[in-house]
Amino acid sequence: MLPTIALVGRPNVGKSTLFNRLTKSRDALVADYPGLTRDRHYGRARADEQPYLVVDTGGFEPKATSGILHAMAQQTRQAIAESDVVVFMVDGRLGLAPQDTAIADLLRRSGRPVVLAVNKAEGLPQERAVAEFHELGLGDPVAISAAHGENVRALVDHALSLVARADTADEPPRPPEDRERPDTIKVAIVGRPNVGKSTLVNAILGEERVIAFDEPGTTRDAIYLDFERGGRRYKLIDTAGIRRRGKVFESVEKFSVIKTMQAIEDAHVVVLLVDASDAITEQDAHLAGHILEAGRALVVAVNKWDAADGDRREQAKRDLDRKLAFLDFAPRHFICARDGKGVAAVLKSVGEVFAAAMVKLPTPRLTRTLQMAVARQQPPRAGLVRPKLRYAHQGGVNPPLIVVHGTALQHVPAAYRRYLEHFFSDAFQLRGTPLRIQFKAGANPYVGAPARRR
Repeated sequence: MLPTIALVGRPNVGKSTLFNRLTKSRDALVADYPGLTRDRHYGRARADEQPYLVVDTGGFEPKATSGILHAMAQQTRQAIAESDVVVFMVDGRLGLAPQDTAIADLLRRSGRPVVLAVNKAEGLPQERAVAEFHELGLGDPVAISAAHGENVRALVDHALSLVARADTADEPPRPPEDRERPDTIKVAIVGRPNVGKSTLVNAILGEERVIAFDEPGTTRDAIYLDFERGGRRYKLIDTAGIRRRGKVFESVEKFSVIKTMQAIEDAHVVVLLVDASDAITEQDAHLAGHILEAGRALVVAVNKWDAADGDRREQAKRDLDRKLAFLDFAPRHFICARDGKGVAAVLKSVGEVFAAAMVKLPTPRLTRTLQMAVARQQPPRAGLVRPKLRYAHQGGVNPPLIVVHGTALQHVPAAYRRYLEHFFSDAFQLRGTPLRIQFKAGANPYVGAPARRR
């Protein structure tokens, strides 16, 4: 499972600033005003080759008993419960506060590994910035500056090392018969509540393995189910529905959000289930965006097609084309999971997109395809320089990664990168999987060489 880091601390210590830096986004609002963040924010981050999830929380007032501060405290407690490690942030400029002591006591009782981060330490001697925070009894504090990025990488490395250490200590060795076979396709079924995810799982399995009930939120956790079909092994992951943040009230339901995001990361293929009898919502698009960001192969299934009349069906197709246009690479199926109609086609597409995601692409053919793409459309000039794309090879799978070598590749614009992604996908018929392009510029052999005399 993907490690999860929760950012916790009293108001205005810089949690959202650190969240934005780790996720390389501006998803969390940042202002010099306490209490701006109230709900939990989830984001995906990466340290070298290690992806992880990070959760931003509102200012924590542990002793609040009512009102918005109490609700924010409940959100923070839930973030602690669903995390693998907690980064407890304090303000190095203002010093130790009574709330810090109360939060430290709660974190000690939580049983989660804790890293104490002393923020806003830029320009201060490290020993002076962290001195008074030793009395919290949470180990050696780490002085950082979330705004300037100082020592943030060391903080993340330390936090992830605690997760790895805890996993090694807690996980007993699995017997050989329980170990996952490398040829097993892991398929996550995701979507909003009550779109029929558990019904689809039961239809695929051919039996009532999970509870399917006409009430949102019946499934609370991600459920892993093994089965075999046509000589191929699968592991189905039935996930809880993700609602809009303002519609989530029960703590057990909030717990399901991180489980669903982890299931997407853990899967080879994701089936995004939407409801034909309802409009495509912003939440559907948000979930699709996370699947795309994770680089997972994708199948889109429109459920309850039998319950939609002609106008509703036309509207559903228009919504897919307009609101989920960025998923045009994924196969679509219009199904009725309750009656099993179209379910076999969904499973067939799962196998096809898995094959596309794991495909091995020969270097000579990749290079020829790159040359064809450049011949059709060269990268634009950047001033007097035009990037030169010379050859390509495969750098990974799931999603397929193509590494392009050449010179001045740092000047290749995002639009040309997207052009290459579409060109390679069409050339190799990679239906159902995103494709990534990585540029790798060669070193200039003349840099640093002595000038030749004439």
